[in-house]
Amino acid sequence: MFIHGKGTVATLDGDDLSAFGTSVEFNRSADSHDVTTFGNDSHRKQGGLFDGTATLNGIYDNTASTGPQAVISPLLGTVVALVYQPEGAGASLPQRTVDVLVTTYNESSPVADMVTWTCEVEFDGDVDLTAQSA
Repeated sequence: MFIHGKGTVATLDGDDLSAFGTSVEFNRSADSHDVTTFGNDSHRKQGGLFDGTATLNGIYDNTASTGPQAVISPLLGTVVALVYQPEGAGASLPQRTVDVLVTTYNESSPVADMVTWTCEVEFDGDVDLTAQSA
């Protein structure tokens, strides 16, 4: 079944950024190790440690305590929880929870459009893929 992105929920350190969000990129990866030995005509590979990053984007809102700048800027350089619910909130729907290092907060102010924001994070540990319970 196809799922529309409009219901996506993303929280950072317990603060819901969904009302300000326009997209989430949730990227998981694994290290690749070359284990090719003599006699092979092609590379042989072995998997390694998992890793990942996420990028959150949205429309800037200057709300004093709940806007993206007020929430994200104090988190720069710290490790906090990211909860990503690609199908929205609800029992049995998918959820990805992972501790992340907040590495970047950026604002862009184009002359003919709205101010936007971007936040980049790096995964710190395993991703919990347990579905939502309620």
